[in-house]
Amino acid sequence: MADFGVLSLLPPLVAIILAIWTKRVILALFAGVWIGGVMVSGWNPITGTTQTLDWIVGNAIDDWNAKILLFDFLIGAGVGLIYKSGGAMAIARALTRTVKTSRAASLMGWLLGVLVFFDDYTNTIIVGNTMRPITDRTRVSREMLAYIDDSTAAPVAGLALVSTWIGYEVGLIGDSFKDLGVSLGPYAAWLSSVPYRFYSIFAIILVFLVAYTHRHYGAMLHAEYRARTTGKVIRDGAKPLMTTEIDLGMPKEGGNVHTFIWPILTLVFVTLYGMWVTGGGGKTYASDGLMGVLSNSDPALALLWGSFAMVVVAFFLVLGFKIMTIEEAETAIVQGMKQMIIANTILLLAWSIKSATDAVGTADYVVRVASGVLSPGIVPLVIFLIAMFISFTTGTSWGTFSIMMPIAIPLAYHLSGQAGPVLFASIGAVFAGGIFGDHCSPISDTTIMSSMFSGSDHIDHVTTQIPYAVTAASVGIILYLLFAIGVRSWAILLPIGFILLVAAHWFLSEWYGKKYGIPHGKVPIYVVEE
Repeated sequence: MADFGVLSLLPPLVAIILAIWTKRVILALFAGVWIGGVMVSGWNPITGTTQTLDWIVGNAIDDWNAKILLFDFLIGAGVGLIYKSGGAMAIARALTRTVKTSRAASLMGWLLGVLVFFDDYTNTIIVGNTMRPITDRTRVSREMLAYIDDSTAAPVAGLALVSTWIGYEVGLIGDSFKDLGVSLGPYAAWLSSVPYRFYSIFAIILVFLVAYTHRHYGAMLHAEYRARTTGKVIRDGAKPLMTTEIDLGMPKEGGNVHTFIWPILTLVFVTLYGMWVTGGGGKTYASDGLMGVLSNSDPALALLWGSFAMVVVAFFLVLGFKIMTIEEAETAIVQGMKQMIIANTILLLAWSIKSATDAVGTADYVVRVASGVLSPGIVPLVIFLIAMFISFTTGTSWGTFSIMMPIAIPLAYHLSGQAGPVLFASIGAVFAGGIFGDHCSPISDTTIMSSMFSGSDHIDHVTTQIPYAVTAASVGIILYLLFAIGVRSWAILLPIGFILLVAAHWFLSEWYGKKYGIPHGKVPIYVVEE
């Protein structure tokens, strides 16, 4: 392999710059792969293009990658059946029958967002559409609903043990581990990184604090006070986005909760069983513990089993309850798969840009340069800040993951010399920083969808949500700083973070409340009159 030196940074830099400039992550990722192909082909654009296509084809037919791509299509099919059958809406209605106050409505929106953990797009659709009439009735602002919707979409899906995200996340880790010769299983590493995803964890907790206390700050204080005192859930002159379900259409009326519960439980339990079986089962557990099972398991195959079982159960339930005909169910399956085309395209190009950066030696160069500049403990903080910047300016978490993970893992592993806290925190920092942008960037698809399905003015949603996102991110930065000075245990860091989050929420609501003449920044609780 030729030593390209500083030029080895070109593939990821081209991807980042184009993503920021054009706002088109697929085009940006392809360009990053292409420039890598041109470089390793002696700067010949023709042979560079054929090399680019070879990388893409090679990644598509790789055994692990093919399983993940099929898993994504199958879980998209399962989600399509659940949504179209009305099962998701049915369970949402069952959960919200007794909501009579603005506090209950806000908390119910948060709970529903946590329960719909398996996909961020489905989360925004279900939470927004289900809760909107309830929050309107209880005088919760559309801005607040959009914030609840958005903060329980990507942050929740990114942390879930089984979701449309996990195959992608585990795949990126596994790809980097394969090149480094790390013996630890990628799923075990993913699980170990979860407690270090400070932003995602505290973003979810902050929604609960805000919903329960009714204490607000920033532009949200004005929005909530307006809604409670005047009944105007959107401001005068606002332009709410339309709420249209383009791909799947409206769900069936009179859906059955069973078409939601059993497919989701099937997905979870079959996947966990698949990991147990492929990880060696009782024999491995006895010798190496549960982590040994996870390390030796084949999560791609287990996820494939789980998603297929989910589709089969959902299919027979919608037919058995006579909710859908065979033709309607088949259409829902196909339309659900179509929703995953963009995600799988990004995923395939993400694997391919990893091939490009490997070929030109990007990670080796970064590690070589950083070794003389960074100490191991500071790596997660630096990675988190860079990932936040990229994701906010590009609006994509998955694109950020694909750019950062092939650099972050080798850097953390070589500087620390082991698969330990520095590596796990660095993986967590990539995911947390990437989700920051997906959560609150004005050009993020889930931010736009949250505005859309909540019926909120998009700019109003962004301006009211950013102060809360920055609060959670600031707590994360402080914890990564503590990590850098030697506090490596997440069992210590997470309680510290919780205390900081509560204190920051209290201080900011007090300060803004005093500034705008609303005591403690606390808006009144509205009770629906029967």
